[in-house]
Amino acid sequence: MPKIRAAVCHAFNEPLKIQDVELRAPQVGEIEVTLGAVAICHSDISYADGAWGGTLPAVYGHEAAGEITAIGGTVHGLALGDRVVVTLIRACGHCSNCSGGAPTTCENPANGDLGPLSMPDGSLLHQAMACGAFAEKVVVDQSQVVKLPNDMPYDAASLLACGVITGVGAVTNAAKLRAGQDVVVIGAGGVGLNAIQGARIAGARRIVAVDMVPEKLEIAKEFGATDAVLASDGTPWRLAKEALGGRGADAVLVTVGSSRAYDEAPKYLAYGGKVIMVGMPKSDETSTYAPVMMASVGQGMVGSKMGDVVIKRDIPWMVDLYQQGRLKLDELISGRWSLDQINEAIQDTKTGSAKRNVIIFK
Repeated sequence: MPKIRAAVCHAFNEPLKIQDVELRAPQVGEIEVTLGAVAICHSDISYADGAWGGTLPAVYGHEAAGEITAIGGTVHGLALGDRVVVTLIRACGHCSNCSGGAPTTCENPANGDLGPLSMPDGSLLHQAMACGAFAEKVVVDQSQVVKLPNDMPYDAASLLACGVITGVGAVTNAAKLRAGQDVVVIGAGGVGLNAIQGARIAGARRIVAVDMVPEKLEIAKEFGATDAVLASDGTPWRLAKEALGGRGADAVLVTVGSSRAYDEAPKYLAYGGKVIMVGMPKSDETSTYAPVMMASVGQGMVGSKMGDVVIKRDIPWMVDLYQQGRLKLDELISGRWSLDQINEAIQDTKTGSAKRNVIIFK
């Protein structure tokens, strides 16, 4: 079984260890992708810090792009040498959710304990989020990839695997935003910036960014926010409503994993508006709200996983927007790092100033 270099998590909240691990060949319905780039998502960091538990040792990483270098049986529409974006969305294609056009909530998730990775002694190595992309190569199901144009750079393409589709998709698919409606985005990090530019692309009238960091609010304006509000203000929802002319927002997208943000999100809403729940707090955190108020004025709360995307429909559309200059991807990249620098890149991401750090494979 061939060996590859990977960043392995052996203990929660400890640095990842760069080491050789084993990756089996692709089986029926699977492909091997030699990676060109993998971005660092806050979900990877949360998992590595133990926020959601899980099996150890594990290889995280799920925002990747690269070239197909091996193919298993019954793979259709893909060939050796194809450039692809690799997502964590592994869809069986036949459960009720997949059949109903909701592959992000497939009822038959992969078991990473039974995945293609193993330690050099043959012991278990968990393939996190059906990807395990903090590594030189991955073996994934064919449903998880989308072909890319030959001139699409891997670093920009990797962002399409999660952060971009989650933010843009939350606006277009979950909120179903119409041109002329108003939006509040709580959190101006990687996903929040993509929700902001998704709202801009969808034709929002006003887009209010809310964040704790003034510098991030300035960046949010570069991505399409028309107004910015500091979350540390005593009543930031009042300032947001002032920016919106007093009515409130048709959609409030919570893109941070903060229970407090969820407590406050309904306060930004207009009558009939919806909170789109994107950010994921720790498993033991809870939020509270007054359901009588929401019921009385027709408001709602909707969970959105990975932007509710259908990757073979939505990613090609976003690639085209990028090629037209209408979707910012290169501007999302804060830094480019090697695999050996992954712990430094993670620490830089934790500071909150980075939009997306990307690991580049030579």
